[in-house]
Amino acid sequence: MTPRITAHSPSTARAPQTSRRTGICTLHLTTQPQQSAYSPAPSAPPAGHHPDPTTAPAEKGTPLATTPPLHTLLAQPRSALGTFVPAGLHCSHAERRHLGQLAHAGTDLFEIGLAHHDAHLDGPVIQHAYRRVLRSGDALDSAVRAVAYAAHLRPTVVMTYWEPVQRHGPESAARLFADAGASGVMIVDLPDHHAEYWQAAAHHANLCTPRLVPRRTTDDDLATVAANASGWLYPPASAQPTGYRGPLDIAALAAFTRRLRAASPLPVVSGVGTSTPALAAHVAPLVDAVVIGTPVVRALVSTPEQAPQLVAAFARALASTAATEPRARSPTRH
Repeated sequence: MTPRITAHSPSTARAPQTSRRTGICTLHLTTQPQQSAYSPAPSAPPAGHHPDPTTAPAEKGTPLATTPPLHTLLAQPRSALGTFVPAGLHCSHAERRHLGQLAHAGTDLFEIGLAHHDAHLDGPVIQHAYRRVLRSGDALDSAVRAVAYAAHLRPTVVMTYWEPVQRHGPESAARLFADAGASGVMIVDLPDHHAEYWQAAAHHANLCTPRLVPRRTTDDDLATVAANASGWLYPPASAQPTGYRGPLDIAALAAFTRRLRAASPLPVVSGVGTSTPALAAHVAPLVDAVVIGTPVVRALVSTPEQAPQLVAAFARALASTAATEPRARSPTRH
């Protein structure tokens, strides 16, 4: 790995001081390209350490709000459609074309995947895509380029694992993605003892920190996770790895989303197991956004020209559901 990489983005996000009382993130987009650089950093400090006393996260129980475009999207009456795309699957020109097509087909929100060699929560399709990315070049540089383009199309959040963030340095990684225009970064396997440290680093960069919340989470653990989250809470629709194609326990998911909304005012976003438009339509009334991943990744790997048609089918299913079923809402929104 080279000690220093410079990434160029077509748009940049500047983060002014964030209100400590409300935690609301405000992004100011500029149209001038800016260079962002990172250098590998030591492992994260012990739990409880913050990079700077002035950047400590908001008080417990006061979750940070989403950045404005994301907040507006997730506050809509209908459930939004998120599309997961691993960064670096194709050359930059082709990737930009695919992202534009997916946005035009009905994507409301992009989740850009930063490839990792041990994607243990993902199934074989996404793991294969990540291996392909890792063989082709620098995964972090690819992710920054993808975010920089995706973010000018739709609100964009990075999806990744803790190890690459820790390896490159949480503060450096947060600044890099913020400069590229990301609204947030979701670390799917974030260790509890690093949660406050990561939230402080992301908060300082004006990034939201969505958290994955398994259905087995206890009430006590749920309160802790919610206190260290911003942007949204993510209950998987299935407990299986990504790519699961079986039936979903909608009643159990509904009960768990009610627990989440009682514990936090944050929006609720779900995916994993939403393998068909019909299944996504069943999940949509329960959440503020449904994310599709493996079906789109499978198409992007083998037949990229089919990916927009697939997204369009999911978008139609969610639109049809919105017209007939009211969506559950959190009691309070920040």
